[in-house]
Amino acid sequence: MVKPIMRDIFFLGQKSEPVTKSDLAVAKDLQDTLAAHRDGCVGMAANMIGCKKRMIIVSMGFVDLIMNNPEIISKSREYETEEGCLSLDGKRKTVRYQEIEVRYQDMNFKEQRQRFSGYIAQIVQHEMDHLEGILI
Repeated sequence: MVKPIMRDIFFLGQKSEPVTKSDLAVAKDLQDTLAAHRDGCVGMAANMIGCKKRMIIVSMGFVDLIMNNPEIISKSREYETEEGCLSLDGKRKTVRYQEIEVRYQDMNFKEQRQRFSGYIAQIVQHEMDHLEGILI
């Protein structure tokens, strides 16, 4: 189901809670909502649709990747950039890393590790910031 985009700064500023198997329906809502905003959105965190759970979706171009309970385990090559967000107006400066490695659980709760670089790494970092209540 396509959900409205959360713009409440107080809600978005709170840390998200771990995803459990009972939260997996949120993934479909994230997929549907990202698809509805695809022209201006490349990723989303569950709190952006009103669910305070540690789940993100990232458009990888050919596929959308859902990550449950992601955490960055390594990062390198810091740089400064500007980003926008559906939950906020305008663009803001932020610091990102060119290369990251993320540990997360897939939709079957099997642990995965994946390296990301460039623009995809930037998207992942932006969405993971949402999980910590960090807004750009």
